Amino acid sequence: MYTVSLVRAHSYELENLRSSIEYLLEPLGGIKAIVNSGDRVLLKPNLLTGNRPTKECITRPELVYCVAQLVKEAGGKPFLGDSPAFGSARGVAKTNGYLPLIEELDIPIVEFHGQRYPTESDNFNHLRLSKEAMEADAVINLPKVKSHAQLTLTLGVKNLFGCVPGKMKAWWHMEAGKDADRFGEMLVETARAIAPNLTIIDGIIGHEGNGPSGGEPRQLGFLGASTDVFALDRAMVDILNVDPALVPTLKAQARLKCCSSLSEINFPYLHPTQLQITDWRLPDSLVPIDFGLPRVLRSTFKHFYIRFITEPMAAYAKK
Repeated sequence: MYTVSLVRAHSYELENLRSSIEYLLEPLGGIKAIVNSGDRVLLKPNLLTGNRPTKECITRPELVYCVAQLVKEAGGKPFLGDSPAFGSARGVAKTNGYLPLIEELDIPIVEFHGQRYPTESDNFNHLRLSKEAMEADAVINLPKVKSHAQLTLTLGVKNLFGCVPGKMKAWWHMEAGKDADRFGEMLVETARAIAPNLTIIDGIIGHEGNGPSGGEPRQLGFLGASTDVFALDRAMVDILNVDPALVPTLKAQARLKCCSSLSEINFPYLHPTQLQITDWRLPDSLVPIDFGLPRVLRSTFKHFYIRFITEPMAAYAKK
């Protein structure tokens, strides 16, 4: 059985939020079950963009701050990293008010650098992932509950796509074309490779509608946590009353025999039915994975990427 901890939480006020997180983690053994003394711990929030700082497009800095406090008290060495769609991790963090809290705790913000890693997947023999994530002693995944115009929802699994360096993210959008199932499988394989030790999802205020950034804030009033990111995502779709078949990452994790049923999950506190939202707003329409670019542009981009980025990197790796 997987364990997913769900609690009600309504405030980002630091004292209340920290208390909620500590209570949330108790059924999982607390932070000391995740972090050992001396561990380098990557905190991976959703730092999508700095363009809409009041629209709840990213993980709240208060959540990251409280988790970082707990990691430091357990003897860990937290650092923050992401690969935003636009701009640098530090730039997006600054725009969204992270720096005062992060600097108070002296937490470094790192930019991600890619390296090829083999996988056990039948369809992807390797993935290019962040060295900083793969070499961390522990990864704490800190996603935001959001609708998504390409994937219906973005939750814990999709948040780990931020551990793919920026140029490679663009490549995957072109490579997958309009095949949402293939893109979803790549995201699941990325999550399996990163294998976060803990995922805490920010569901105090979500982002509904035309996400990941074009929607609006929605008060939800909960936090969720699990050591299994797939189990947590499965619980989230039930809370949001969204059919898993509409979410490519949920479809892929079912095919790959990751957690796909609520019957596999133990809920020590609240059950998803106790938090269920019946009117969560999904995107008005779904956008193709490749953003609907004309075929000639997709072909040109792929050729450019293979010729000038992928092949030189592969040649360098053989030296």
